[in-house]
Amino acid sequence: MDNNRSPKPDTLPPEKRLKKNLVFYPLGTLGRDLIYPLVTHFLLTFILFTRPMTTAQFSAITVIMVLARVFDAVNDPIMGNIIERTRTRWGKFKPWLVIGILSTSVLITMIFNTTLTGWSFVWLFAFFYFSYSIAFTMHDISYWGMIPALSSDKSARDKFTSLTTLVAGAGSALANILIPLFTTGDKTIGGSANIAFGRVALFIAIFAPLWMSFTIFGVRENRDDMAKPAPKISLKKIVSTITGNDQLRWITVIFLIQQIGSNVISSIGSTYIYFTFGYNGGLYSIFTTVGLSAIAIMLVLYPMLSAKFKRKTMMNALIVVGGIGYLLMLVAGLFLPLDFKFWPLTIGYMLSNLGMNGIYLIMMISIMNTVEYNEYLHGNRDEGIITSIRPFMTKLGSAIVTGLVSLTYIVFGITKFTNQISDLETAASLGEITETSKLAQISDIIAQVPGSSTTGVLLFMVLLPTLTLILSYFLYKKHYTLDEDKYEEICRELETRKETGD
Repeated sequence: MDNNRSPKPDTLPPEKRLKKNLVFYPLGTLGRDLIYPLVTHFLLTFILFTRPMTTAQFSAITVIMVLARVFDAVNDPIMGNIIERTRTRWGKFKPWLVIGILSTSVLITMIFNTTLTGWSFVWLFAFFYFSYSIAFTMHDISYWGMIPALSSDKSARDKFTSLTTLVAGAGSALANILIPLFTTGDKTIGGSANIAFGRVALFIAIFAPLWMSFTIFGVRENRDDMAKPAPKISLKKIVSTITGNDQLRWITVIFLIQQIGSNVISSIGSTYIYFTFGYNGGLYSIFTTVGLSAIAIMLVLYPMLSAKFKRKTMMNALIVVGGIGYLLMLVAGLFLPLDFKFWPLTIGYMLSNLGMNGIYLIMMISIMNTVEYNEYLHGNRDEGIITSIRPFMTKLGSAIVTGLVSLTYIVFGITKFTNQISDLETAASLGEITETSKLAQISDIIAQVPGSSTTGVLLFMVLLPTLTLILSYFLYKKHYTLDEDKYEEICRELETRKETGD
């Protein structure tokens, strides 16, 4: 994208501009972070409970999701390069924010409101998912890439990052709480999951661009680099940066393992809750609310803990907390009577989330610290390439989990029962049966699910994250040597080099 007209000068004083940006920039992501859970966490649920599918059709859906997410991961550095090369009077970020958020809104409205079924739906889904991967990446990379252009001051940049993470977490939490509440059970909008998901998607499709307008119209980033040609980033350069930095190589593998584990419960937990406790979205909302509260707790505690303890010391405590959480879920799911299962499961989920999210923050910092290590080794910081590792591995981990979750559904016969439920949801949306009749019949279907199926889902939901938690812990302790002392030593050496001109 090229436009030769020069960007308009900013007339606000720097201090007022900074204050305004600190308000309007974080607000822009609230709607975006309703979209991400809708597609990542609930799209498969929507398909299972609204579309009868053969094993071949469900397998095709799974392959599409896996391939599209791998494509999405690879697309991140490519999109970053395109944004860096964009030259318009509106800057390089905002055009892609507008194009990305509007096209994403159109796509989610389309897929959640279609009446297609069978292979026709599968083909539409393929078009949607690959298009969505491109559209979401447009505004995701341009939005987060704007932070360095908002301020070069470390304190201000920390404020932008923390405030934006807080708002993003609020958006994600709202989606995870409200979507199941209004799409499943007696509070379902329109009396059918088909109708409910369609209306929820339409609301989010309108809401997200409106909130993005705060960033588009209220934020002014530094555009001094617009006069400079953007440097080329080749695939060879990306590969050489990763392979030439031993600490980056290890933290990339470790982070991928951790991301696989952290995505499992959010991907399959709703099905387990529905099949164990009944078709009640409100109950899953409680499970999610309590579980996700760990994220807020960790965001508050982490700065204080990191000031007192080193990262590897914190990991010792975090793996214990996370391990206790998974053990509590396993014991509750396998041995406690139904009337006493729910709250131990929910508390266990919260504890496991506390451990996983604490380790996630440590991984994030560990990735960023390899920038200075890369400069120490090769004289180049390569920040753009190194920071793209996080979204790349997050999406790759999500792709792997999607495949494993779908395989679990097929192996334990879950789709046999979800097909029956989707038939009833469709009948309810057409007015052929009442909502009361629909819920009664769904309860009968769930009562027929064998204990071996729900136990299989539980074991997958608990044992895989436990394994990834333990594996990532031991790999980090053994192979990531860039601890606080080593990092400070490297920073001192780099400062000395700059002073001496070496």
